[in-house]
Amino acid sequence: MSYGSTRFRYWPGYGLLVLASFVLGCAKPREASPGRALLSPVALTGQPAPNAAPLEADWPGPRWWRAFGPDDLDALVQTALQRQPGLQVALARVRQAQAVLEGVRADDQATLSLNLDISAQRFTENGLSPPALAGRHRLNNAVQWSARWEPDLGRMQPLLESAMGRERTAQAQVQAARMLLAAGVATRWTELARLVEMQTLTERSLAQRQAMLGLVAQRQAAGLDTVLELRQAEGLIAQTRVELEALAEAAQRERHALAELSGQSPEALSALKPALAELRPVPLPEQIAADLLGRRADLVALRWTVASLEGDVALARVQFLPNVNLLAFAGLSSIGLGRLIDAGSRTYGVGPALRLPLFETPRLQARLDEQQALRDGAVEAYNQALIAALREVADETASLLSIERQRQAQAQALAASESAYALALQRYQAGLVNFLTVLTVENTVIAQRRLDAELKARELATGIALARALGGGYRSDTHPNSP
Repeated sequence: MSYGSTRFRYWPGYGLLVLASFVLGCAKPREASPGRALLSPVALTGQPAPNAAPLEADWPGPRWWRAFGPDDLDALVQTALQRQPGLQVALARVRQAQAVLEGVRADDQATLSLNLDISAQRFTENGLSPPALAGRHRLNNAVQWSARWEPDLGRMQPLLESAMGRERTAQAQVQAARMLLAAGVATRWTELARLVEMQTLTERSLAQRQAMLGLVAQRQAAGLDTVLELRQAEGLIAQTRVELEALAEAAQRERHALAELSGQSPEALSALKPALAELRPVPLPEQIAADLLGRRADLVALRWTVASLEGDVALARVQFLPNVNLLAFAGLSSIGLGRLIDAGSRTYGVGPALRLPLFETPRLQARLDEQQALRDGAVEAYNQALIAALREVADETASLLSIERQRQAQAQALAASESAYALALQRYQAGLVNFLTVLTVENTVIAQRRLDAELKARELATGIALARALGGGYRSDTHPNSP
């Protein structure tokens, strides 16, 4: 007998003691309080049932990034999904979880093992060894088959649920990592395209200011402008060159980031120059069903975590019950090889091993309370992530609608500034306005061109963020019980 538990190797003769111990000493769990409940995206938003959502709400689809950009973007995303080391780490966790699950399934089967033991031994002269062995060297031999089977008294199902939940969690986390990686590549690609567009606009401004410098130089030579206007024009050219160099630096850093995301060397994409004009904003669906959030890989992973911890809670409850192992062995045992196969060397045995959790209620209850707290914490982590996901979708949707209105107004502002600049330049050449007027109008048109490019890049980046917030086209054939 050991403290807290008692083991019986042979049932005969112990029946009454076992029955009395079972009735009087087995631990009993406290009645569980209601656990925390998973929130429902449909209930939080008050939307109709999922089957009432239009088909166009089933957005984004698989490989959603192809709708935003050219084939080069798709190729880079595919390279990242194949080569990114961080994604390979997540895949290794899946294989680990699958191995654990297979191990749990294997534990549900009877085991049979063969033990072979041959050892040379000198038997003591001053102990219990018989005179024929005392002081002699002999071979101590044993060949034994052992069988063990543990009847399922409610433990196997919680173990399977826990291991399966962890395996499905790992699978969903891989999909979440894939979605984040694809979104990261698409976002970085868009940012690089914006920087390339800014370089183009700045080079255009540099050419424009160099032409203006020539005009000012002519007017200064003719006595129509002073050296002040000439120096101002020269300063603007130097300033523009500084801006070009800063943009080139930022673009190179974006290329390095894209190379890292795609598992390549920093210089692998040094020649990459995506064009902002080749990227296409994706029209916003008229209705986005809230239940689509239930397919987000990170939320699915959190729900599987809850399912796994529910299995751990059930397993902690089962520990209050008796545990029975059925054991049997048969073999040969002898001193000296010559008599190993004699009939008298046979050895065998059979019997149950029964474990009763006597007077262990405090320890088992503490373990059960711990598992219930972990499960409730996982539920609240899911609820928090769900609320944050709903906020992300609402934010990105509102931004897309606002950016669309801004771009309509911006198109009018850009057209007006371009017209004003052309008119100011004509009037300056005719001597009707001074250089400061031209400079002011020129700064306005440059700012409007940049703002137009910024708004398009923001529209693209926001569309990508919305696709990510909606799960990036993740589809799963298996789901835990979802609200």
